[in-house]
Amino acid sequence: MRMRSTSGSATRRRGVIALVVSVLVGMFVLTPSASAHGTIVGPATRAYQCWQTWGSQHTNPAMQQQDPMCYQAFQANADTMWNWMSALRDGLRGDFQGTTPDGQLCSNALSRNNSLNVPGKWKTTSLGSSFSMHLYDQASHGADYLKVYVSKQGFDPTTQRLGWGNLDFITQTGRYAPAKDINFTVTTNGSYRGHHIVFTIWQASHADQAYMWCSDVNFG
Repeated sequence: MRMRSTSGSATRRRGVIALVVSVLVGMFVLTPSASAHGTIVGPATRAYQCWQTWGSQHTNPAMQQQDPMCYQAFQANADTMWNWMSALRDGLRGDFQGTTPDGQLCSNALSRNNSLNVPGKWKTTSLGSSFSMHLYDQASHGADYLKVYVSKQGFDPTTQRLGWGNLDFITQTGRYAPAKDINFTVTTNGSYRGHHIVFTIWQASHADQAYMWCSDVNFG
């Protein structure tokens, strides 16, 4: 009787196992880099605030009463919060207004994030006329610049969707080298009172990649 070669079978099995492991490793290596970007964490953007507050308890029924805007956002698409760092579009060439319709600024014109455009009583961060902003950039892309706007006095974020005509341009920063944390100070003229939106555009340095967010704030 002819005996089967056990060494050949073992070698083939090791080859198959090695192939499977290499594929899995490749998946785990590639996935984080594809999703690792950033957002303004201070004052917190809408998606980040919802994730920070409710991410670990997103099925808690108390959210509906305690934070109805986050509740409607989770109901619409929970992925908006899980991917708070990925509200980006490529190739805008600086034409932010021409490529972003009124009413879609808070979602960066991404349909999957449309819940962020919904007016309502979003949780606010209290600010003075001069305040610090903190961009957390997971992948350390750096910035060509950041543009900061504040909604005009008289605009009501609880009943109105944000449009370009509702914004006052406040400042544009210079370039920032790649870093996980970018901090800068914004100074307004002190005329803002009550609930406003701080609208921020981040033009990343590694590619023509633009991020846009709304942070709800309360000026005292």
